[in-house]
Amino acid sequence: MLGLSLSGFTAPWWFTLVVGIGLLVAGYLWVQRRRRRNTLRFTNLELLEKVAPKRAGWYRHAPAALLGVALLLLTVSLAGPTVRERVPRNRAVVMMAVDVSLSMKATDVQPTRLAAAQSAAKSFVEGLTPGVNLGLVAFAGTATVLVSPTTDRESVKQAIDSLRLAESTATGDAIVACLRTIESFGKLLGGADGAPPARIVLMTDGKEMTGTTSSTVAAKDAAKAKVPISSISFGTEQGTVDIEGKTVRVPVDDEAMKEIAELSGGEFHKAATAEQLRKVYDTLGEQIGYENKQVDASRPWLALGTLAALVAVAGALLLGQRIP
Repeated sequence: MLGLSLSGFTAPWWFTLVVGIGLLVAGYLWVQRRRRRNTLRFTNLELLEKVAPKRAGWYRHAPAALLGVALLLLTVSLAGPTVRERVPRNRAVVMMAVDVSLSMKATDVQPTRLAAAQSAAKSFVEGLTPGVNLGLVAFAGTATVLVSPTTDRESVKQAIDSLRLAESTATGDAIVACLRTIESFGKLLGGADGAPPARIVLMTDGKEMTGTTSSTVAAKDAAKAKVPISSISFGTEQGTVDIEGKTVRVPVDDEAMKEIAELSGGEFHKAATAEQLRKVYDTLGEQIGYENKQVDASRPWLALGTLAALVAVAGALLLGQRIP
């Protein structure tokens, strides 16, 4: 935590004390030089050797040098050193919106798009920071809030297991449902620090087909609410499903997902396989669950400075029977 890891100081003006420390060092050197000059003035050197006690060598200056180091360390601690550290977002709210339209039964992602999505989503839930409030929305022709934001991971995993396919895709309505849930929860959780930070994780594989609100309008509303959307385009261009005996192509719509992410101030992720989807969720877990903050790093400097001062005093008493 010391040295090169420092990223700033909260009270750098304390470093003006270094001038005082420099003056003390200069004064110490001047006193030592003057003492030597006075000693040389004693003309009877033979008598001086008999009456003057033998002085220690260079190490007699060690306590004074160590005391100077202690003062420097204590000065650094007073200046308030800080480091960037990952800290949990214990007030954050995350809404997962999962597409359960019929296209999710395509097998271009094994065993099916939905099954792979369920597995990756549960891994995401298990790895998310415990203090983050997580909710779940399922959408096809309509959007349904299955789980309101909670720290109870089991309820979310059970809801993920219960996902069932339905017709059509109302992506915009899913975003609106997430925003309303976040707003309601924020009013309950908000305090002196204001509304908690929030994000929507949107996973879908197809084009928007229905809904009362378009996905572009909903994404702009998310940007106004300062709720970025992490969109995950899941599947391949070769995806097909069997509907009433007919083979229907269900390619992913990457452009639509990119637009949603950009309009909301979020980011777009492409996941063409189950493994890629898991990696995306792992990345999101790191981004959502933690944030980088400047935290106090003065304690190690204070501890080292105090220890150095104590050793300096002990050394001075041992070598010269006086405090430097």
